[in-house]
Amino acid sequence: MSAARRGGRFLLGLLPGRRDLTAMRRSPLRDLLAGATVALVALPLALAFGEASGVGAQAGLVTAVLAGAIAAVFGGSNLQVSGPTGAMTVVLVPVVHQHGVGGLLQVGAMAGVLLIVLAVTRIGRVVRYLPLSVVEGFTAGIAVVIALQQVPHMLGVAPGDEEGVVPLAVDAVRRFVAQPDPVAPLVTVGVAAVILVGARLVPAIPLSLLAVAIAAGVVALGGFSVSTIGELPPLFSAPDAAFLDPSRTLELLPAAAAVAALAALESLLCATVADGMTVGERHDPDRELLGQGLANLVVPFFGGVPATAAIARTAVNVRSGARSRLAALSHALILGTIVIVAAPLVSGIPLAALAGVLLATTIRMIDLGALRAIARSTWGDALVLVVTFAITVFVDLITAVAVGFGAAALLALRELARAARLDRVPLEEGDHADEEARLVDEHIVAYRIDGPVFFGAAHRFLHELTEVADVHAVILRLSRVTTIDATGARLLDDAVRALERRGITVLVSGIRPEHHGIFQRSGALAHLRAAGRVYPDTPEAIAAARELIAG
Repeated sequence: MSAARRGGRFLLGLLPGRRDLTAMRRSPLRDLLAGATVALVALPLALAFGEASGVGAQAGLVTAVLAGAIAAVFGGSNLQVSGPTGAMTVVLVPVVHQHGVGGLLQVGAMAGVLLIVLAVTRIGRVVRYLPLSVVEGFTAGIAVVIALQQVPHMLGVAPGDEEGVVPLAVDAVRRFVAQPDPVAPLVTVGVAAVILVGARLVPAIPLSLLAVAIAAGVVALGGFSVSTIGELPPLFSAPDAAFLDPSRTLELLPAAAAVAALAALESLLCATVADGMTVGERHDPDRELLGQGLANLVVPFFGGVPATAAIARTAVNVRSGARSRLAALSHALILGTIVIVAAPLVSGIPLAALAGVLLATTIRMIDLGALRAIARSTWGDALVLVVTFAITVFVDLITAVAVGFGAAALLALRELARAARLDRVPLEEGDHADEEARLVDEHIVAYRIDGPVFFGAAHRFLHELTEVADVHAVILRLSRVTTIDATGARLLDDAVRALERRGITVLVSGIRPEHHGIFQRSGALAHLRAAGRVYPDTPEAIAAARELIAG
């Protein structure tokens, strides 16, 4: 099959197909009931995350409805639910501070394009290589950042102008202490308590909407003076098209890349979680990126904020009995209907109540058991966890993931390098040990290299090899080399030449078939091949070494 045909089939595979329709017909009632349950959970979260992003509760609702529907149809998971999320608000707040709402909308559209590019270039499978210590570190960090962002609403004070979440929270506490008013903190704590306690006692019932409704009723009946969402504009009112300004594309590109990276990361992780909660479900990572890309490309034109898959809502969807993407699609349609019908009621919801929803969400996001397990496993995992968490809270999420992944990779390379060994005359049965022991008297020494020979490991033990003394010939046995890169091959060649300059004859045996290519392409050991001193096995190399010394 030609490359063009393979590419065409791949692109067609990213689009909705007959299998999706077939799956949606299997259990439509269960899917509709699951969608209605998720819609009740999603409503207060959409309001809260829209408000937390700095654009307004209306933007959160638009995102939940539109992004939820588009990602449900075009996404790569049958059970995943998308919309505004707490992790995304962490990235969006600085964008609003720096570039305003128009800049945020353009960033969302640009991120959508980048996600589509990631989908068609098949980048989706990369997320499986992200270490758990990084995932848990930034998840815990996100939870702390969301909680700190909500401190002003929790205390009933207007948010300050600080960009950092820690200064923002400190400033809010300072102003609250100067003029304390217990109503907002009590509303926040009450809503969070109802959600958290209810999740333990009656996990099948979504109590977040009930808690918010009770808080709104108490505030209204008691005549308390607290900030509320206020009157909502029409649900899908299009923003000024001038938000697309080509002249600031380069300026906004880093923010768009950060949003796209987070949307890809969170969506693919969420899809993996959804697969683990079910039997037989397997998501398509490239199609998932396409669905998220299309959702983020469309939503800004209706005033919505960037979206991604939501782990909490996806978990509710699965636990409610969802069987196909009809559940996520119906969640979006039901949510839109609720908002249109009940818009006046939504406008009276206190911001402190939404802060309580987010506070409960952040508490449930942190898996203390997983954090303890990682911290106790190895010091390297604990270090990556702490570094990722700290950078998420005090710098930003994308930097945290990059640094955390880099640190984890370096530590993994360190452990891999330690696995490589250089053994002289191993005394093990069935491995020519007796024969090699006799060779010592003849000034012939055999060395066996075990494990990976790559840039992180080769320097250490190949340096040891060049210090061999009182021998006439060295046999290098490479049959147990698991992997070798260009650096390892060249350093091995350098070690061989260093021995030869001291008058020591070097022979090589047992190069594995899959390693011949790297030696040929790099030119390493070429002079040994030309001299006929590369042998398929150790006995032949031993016989050749004896002949060379005897001659």
